[in-house]
Amino acid sequence: MDAQQRRPEIPRAPPVGEPGGDVSSIFIAFGVFAAIAALVMFPSSLVHQVPEGHVGAYWRGGALLNIITEPGFHLKLPFITNYEPVQVTLQTDQVKDIPCGTKGGVMITFEKIEVVNRLRKDYVYDTLLNYGVNYDNTWIYDKIHHEINQFCSSHSLQQVYIDIFDQIDERMKDALQADCTRYAPGIEILSVRVTKPKIPESVRRNFEQMEEERTKVLIAIEKQRVAEKEAETKKIMAISEAEKNANVSKILMQQKLTEKDSSRREADIENQMYLDRQKSLADADYYRVLKEAEANKLKLTPEFLELKFIDAIARNTKIFFGDKVPNMVLDQRLLGNFLNHSTKDKDGSLEMATDT
Repeated sequence: MDAQQRRPEIPRAPPVGEPGGDVSSIFIAFGVFAAIAALVMFPSSLVHQVPEGHVGAYWRGGALLNIITEPGFHLKLPFITNYEPVQVTLQTDQVKDIPCGTKGGVMITFEKIEVVNRLRKDYVYDTLLNYGVNYDNTWIYDKIHHEINQFCSSHSLQQVYIDIFDQIDERMKDALQADCTRYAPGIEILSVRVTKPKIPESVRRNFEQMEEERTKVLIAIEKQRVAEKEAETKKIMAISEAEKNANVSKILMQQKLTEKDSSRREADIENQMYLDRQKSLADADYYRVLKEAEANKLKLTPEFLELKFIDAIARNTKIFFGDKVPNMVLDQRLLGNFLNHSTKDKDGSLEMATDT
């Protein structure tokens, strides 16, 4: 076979006059014209933008597509595919004017309850498939009404308005999160803020009077507590002052005792010094007397005694007038006896001094 026989045949469009060629060309031209017209007249129907903090969800012919787009520009088929942005960041839903009746039959109204929630990105398709774009109407707005009415019907006005009002936030959050975790796990309830409910005017005045009386009682209790605290403080100060004075007295007494002890020791030292000095003086006197006695013993010679006798006679010199002079002085025997007697007396005095 030659080259011309091996070349494949190229299909040719049917002639313009044929019926099949006219219909195909018309549809192609119409489609191109419609696309151009839609792009020129309605550019948003073809190109759309998903804002930050959202994801894009798409419906085609009313059926949700399993396509989730990130923030940015995207394309879709105009008039065929519908698009909705779905927020996946924190959002706050405000539920307003919620009426409820308390256990005692009093009607009250919560003006506003704020629910901070978030839809997890990986649960967007399942949540929209089951509950639609307005999923928060089912699980937040309607649920808040139901939970508030359940709470009010099981508590009195005193409890709802005053006693356990601070617990309503946590109770609502736990109730919402429990049902969302069970039926719509993609919804996270982060916090609930409940405002003070509106109550009838007459009841409100009664509560205000009760609050005034309670405030007075609290003020009186606080005054009493302050007075007790002041009295306790004064008592502590008095005890502290007494302890300080006692410590000062103890220190002064110890100081006086120390001074007395020092004085006593000083007196003992002075007395001991005096005794030692007197003993030294006595020893010195004894030694002096002893030495004098020894010296006197050495002096008691007949010649010295005679000298002393003559000296004593000389000091007592008398002049006698008359014919006869007394013979006492001239009597040698009397002088010798006197000398012997004086010697014996001196020897006895010396022996007594030595014995002493």
